Amino acid sequence: MEQPQPLEGFAQLGLSEQALEAIRAKGFEQPSPIQKLTIPVLLTQQCDIIAQAQTGTGKTAAFGLPVIELIADHPGGIKALVLVPTRELALQVCDEIVSLANGRISATAVYGGQSIAEQQRRLKKGVDLVVGTPGRVLDLIRRKDLKFEDLQLFVLDEADEMLDMGFVEDIEQIMEHTPEAKRTLLFSATMPARIAKLAKRYMKSPETLAVDKTKPTTGLTDQIYFEVRESDKFDALTRIIDIEPEFYGLVFCRTRNDVDTVTARLIERGYAAEGLHGEITQAQREKTLNKFRKKYINVLIATDVAARGIDIVDLTHVINYGLPQDAESYIHRIGRTGRAGKEGTAITFVSPSEYRRLSFVQKATKANIRKELLPSPSDIVAVKRARLVDEVQEIIGKNSYSDYLDMADELLVHNSPEVAIAALLRLAFKSKLDVSTYPEIRGFNVDTKGTTRLFIGMGRKDGMTPKRISEFIRKEVRIPDRKIDDIAVREDFSFVSVPFADAEDILRAFSHRKADGKPLITKAKAK
Repeated sequence: MEQPQPLEGFAQLGLSEQALEAIRAKGFEQPSPIQKLTIPVLLTQQCDIIAQAQTGTGKTAAFGLPVIELIADHPGGIKALVLVPTRELALQVCDEIVSLANGRISATAVYGGQSIAEQQRRLKKGVDLVVGTPGRVLDLIRRKDLKFEDLQLFVLDEADEMLDMGFVEDIEQIMEHTPEAKRTLLFSATMPARIAKLAKRYMKSPETLAVDKTKPTTGLTDQIYFEVRESDKFDALTRIIDIEPEFYGLVFCRTRNDVDTVTARLIERGYAAEGLHGEITQAQREKTLNKFRKKYINVLIATDVAARGIDIVDLTHVINYGLPQDAESYIHRIGRTGRAGKEGTAITFVSPSEYRRLSFVQKATKANIRKELLPSPSDIVAVKRARLVDEVQEIIGKNSYSDYLDMADELLVHNSPEVAIAALLRLAFKSKLDVSTYPEIRGFNVDTKGTTRLFIGMGRKDGMTPKRISEFIRKEVRIPDRKIDDIAVREDFSFVSVPFADAEDILRAFSHRKADGKPLITKAKAK
């Protein structure tokens, strides 16, 4: 079947006015490529769908918006199930769907590491949509807490990652408990043979949708990222602007709400900044761009849509205040620096929740995005002091100080030159040269970067249960129970997911333990 042509704008995708209101409230202006392809097909056709899309391409809204439209106001039990590989993704997807639904449907997330009793209580109250990890969903099915008689839509999100983590058997078992009449939507970055086999067995003549692959990034752009909590991004931005002697850059935000907020805070702090987004009139847009080109302002904050058509060749920096929805947008953003033979710097602020998307961007663009540490307050003040000394020397060199000689003589009547100069510096530059004016920016632990799937050479025949697996690991390694996630116990072996850093500790602690002559615990391999 011929792939449908993408439509422009959310309003052209067939969404209801209620959905469009939710989108506007979130500040999104234009659909991503996968959203343009997927939403109309889900809304207007009855087919199953295989969508090849990476993390960070707007997948959640691509299936979330039409799923909400299709199940809202329908009576019955659980009408949609979204299966994801990790606890973090379950929470993220559920939160996004709830915000897009704006009260039209009820949704809950179920995953390992949280009290199953609390999840049972929420399910008993009744929900329209469930987002869950395979192990916990299967556990709740066995306990008769998850029933899918009314299921209309089954979404497999990041199917290839679930394959890598050893979840295919769980997925197949869950499939057996769902009605044949449902629609199945499979999202996967790649299509390995096992996923293709799964699709062939459980899907009915699926429509395949795929976004064009991205082009290589420019080689003249130095690409770096900083680990920054969401709440610290603004202060990180001001540090970057302050430490650069000739900062002239574009700051990209994902929504117009973010553009307005960041712009207002920068202006309040005294920076020469203005913002651009889809709500700005054409006249105001041209006025702002003219000021930026003439460098009356040196910081322009914009959304991807508003930045289209900006052709300025001497930008020093492009800053990703928030990671874009897809790798193509990342390439377009950073391509605005490093032009006309000039080197430029692309900086990305990465919060804990954005690590998955950063990993996707690195793989999709084959870019070398290296990690750096933010400049410290003392580093910034040292640069400012050196810059001040240079500026004073320049004034002296140009003999452009004669208007102030009388005042200088007056100050020197009662003070030594050193005291008079120091007092003037304090009066003029106290706030700019005071380290304490820069708020502390906290770091975050490496375990926020993601999880590792571990294989354990013991299963049900060894008396193992999810609880006993958790206790078995914690007996050797001091790790909170909440970090041991997605436990899957088979007859002869088991799987668990733990943060990267904790995985290394566990592997070291069990390095001498064997099962049938093989290491008792190893990293899980893709099937």
